[in-house]
Amino acid sequence: QVQLVESGGGLVQAGGSLRLSCAASGSIFTINYMGWYRQVPGKQRELVAAITSGGNTNYADSVKGRFTISRDNAKNTVALQMNSLKPEDTAVYYCNAGVTRKIGGGVWDYWGQGTQVTVSS
Repeated sequence: QVQLVESGGGLVQAGGSLRLSCAASGSIFTINYMGWYRQVPGKQRELVAAITSGGNTNYADSVKGRFTISRDNAKNTVALQMNSLKPEDTAVYYCNAGVTRKIGGGVWDYWGQGTQVTVSS
């Protein structure tokens, strides 16, 4: 099995910064993509940022220029640096990874447990 463990959420004032981290462990052959999603009550989970193993990135329009995603392929980790935070960034943030396991092949989608980010105005 594969586990994703997130850290770094919390409470911050508008204009502040937070850094989220996620570490993947378990029966991993390779991680094809990693990313961050967020969800607020009553709304669908939405993509915030994603990064491939080759370093290609994709951002939601609402966070472009403020958030930066990065990953360490050797350590199976992904981070999200969030600057100039706004109250509308308040959500539960989930780490996501597309993993090829050591046994079985294919690409399997995994999720972390979520970490709360609250931005006060």
